[in-house]
Amino acid sequence: MTVKNENAELVQGKVDWRGRAARKDKHGGMRAAYLILGTFAFENMATLAMAVNLVTYFTGVMHFNIADAANELTNYMATSYILSIVMAFLADSYIGRFKATLAAACIETLGLALLTLQAHYPKLKPPPCNIFDPTAHCTTVSGSNAVLLFAGLYMLAVGAAGLKAALPSHGANQFEEKDLKEAKQMSTFFNWLLMALCVGGAVSLTLLVWIQDNKGWDRGFAFSTAAMFLGVLVLVCALPLYRIQVVQGSSAIVEILQVYVAAIRNRKLQLPEDSAELYEINRDKEAAIETEFLPHRDNFKFLDKAAVQESTQLEQQPQNPWKLCGVTQVENAKTILGMVPIFACTIIMTLCLAQLQTFSIQQGITMDTSITKSFNIPPASLPILPVAFLLVLIPVYDQIFVPFTRKFTGHPTGITHLQRVGVGLILSCISMGTAAIMEVKRKEVAWTHNMLDARPVLQPLPISVFWLSFQYFIFGVADMFTYVGLLEFFYSQAPKGIKSISTCFLWTSMALGYFMSSILVQIVNGATKGMTKSRGWLRGNNINRNHLELFYWLLSILSFLNFLVYLFVAKRYKYRPQSPDITTDKTQGHEMQNVKA
Repeated sequence: MTVKNENAELVQGKVDWRGRAARKDKHGGMRAAYLILGTFAFENMATLAMAVNLVTYFTGVMHFNIADAANELTNYMATSYILSIVMAFLADSYIGRFKATLAAACIETLGLALLTLQAHYPKLKPPPCNIFDPTAHCTTVSGSNAVLLFAGLYMLAVGAAGLKAALPSHGANQFEEKDLKEAKQMSTFFNWLLMALCVGGAVSLTLLVWIQDNKGWDRGFAFSTAAMFLGVLVLVCALPLYRIQVVQGSSAIVEILQVYVAAIRNRKLQLPEDSAELYEINRDKEAAIETEFLPHRDNFKFLDKAAVQESTQLEQQPQNPWKLCGVTQVENAKTILGMVPIFACTIIMTLCLAQLQTFSIQQGITMDTSITKSFNIPPASLPILPVAFLLVLIPVYDQIFVPFTRKFTGHPTGITHLQRVGVGLILSCISMGTAAIMEVKRKEVAWTHNMLDARPVLQPLPISVFWLSFQYFIFGVADMFTYVGLLEFFYSQAPKGIKSISTCFLWTSMALGYFMSSILVQIVNGATKGMTKSRGWLRGNNINRNHLELFYWLLSILSFLNFLVYLFVAKRYKYRPQSPDITTDKTQGHEMQNVKA
């Protein structure tokens, strides 16, 4: 919402870095958003390589065994995802999104600096040793050195969590959803958010992995620290350009919980025939602050009982919020409840992604990874394939596909958020089917050349790793549709007070997908224990004798069934209505009122 001053339009509910009302001509927009995207790119540049190469550091430098190293990595990643919810709560309710972003970026930089120091000085790590040598007696990191390692690692987790939680919503705060032009720009921002991740990821998966493997971990961590410092610098330099969301000091999460408590307490009351009789807060008293009033909807009627007034409450002031809630508060709770099935249907997408980050990399290690006679793709850099595809696809989608479809649909984003997510889900199903076909082809080559027991890397199969590009390409397109569509969907539908928490739905979905991937692998191995010599489709260390293709087909079938459920859920979903007290200008798409300065 914007308010027209005599000389400039003021953005209601947003301030500049000095606490003055934000001006539309000076603050926000794509200028500020591009710099926010720069920070996101530098952060991903600093950290993505760790997700694929940190196990090597744990085993080769800190001398953890492989199982413990894998557990430490998954614990670190899970902690980061879980903490994003806490950081989002703090950003929305107490410290604000910009301050949360800045604090998180600084903490992440300090964490990387600690890891750099430890990797550089021999006294801060165990003596060099090869844990794969059966005769070696390697010492695992312990004592104060272990404290230093985990302090740096979990400072990194806290920082990454804060950036995941607050940075996307801070970027989206630079636009007004009710302004048609800025609504289009917000859609572009979310598309280019993924682009920023890919640009940073491309550098991380190539240059940074090479530095870590060839120049030393101390230089690799130093590169990450420098990249993160540049991200902080860009974030701070853009401070005069930002529209900063005003923190109201109340918790929208608590308000949603109040609706459920009040609905339970009022469960025996009768709903009025006329929804206008439901309780709503006094608009005049709330006029001093930016409050959204939403119209009543007929879905999830059991929650409406939270707004039913008893005769004894009519004159009671103030009302007990745990016994009586306003219609707008109830509608916000309905919106969150309506998003839960959408959220649940996207978990399997990450389950499929996990296979491309694990089993597909294991496939690639057995294949010919040479690009030229003298250059091979490092195994840790294989995820560059989907990233490279996205670098090409995102500009095409944003600059060609969206404007083209917008002409027919009239929708600022070309297609609706739920349509976009649906396209991604069906493409992930196709990607898993393609992966199964490629695995059959790879195993045929191994069988034809009598190389079923060939040693990965040392004895590569005579088939190029680029055959895997088909599954990566299709999943890259699915990535672009689903994950960006989810971020945009959750942000646009969530109440103003929990915008940061809403974007954490995506990170939570991904965390659950990774967790379910581990569970599914165990279930599949247990169910197929008596069908194979390795006692499970995926249990053996020799991928050439496993049945990965059957696992991929199973995922494809599960993805298709999930898509059918999603169609049912998405068709029933009701988009969050606009506040009824907001009028829309035909050309601008936002409310403007002439007021005196």
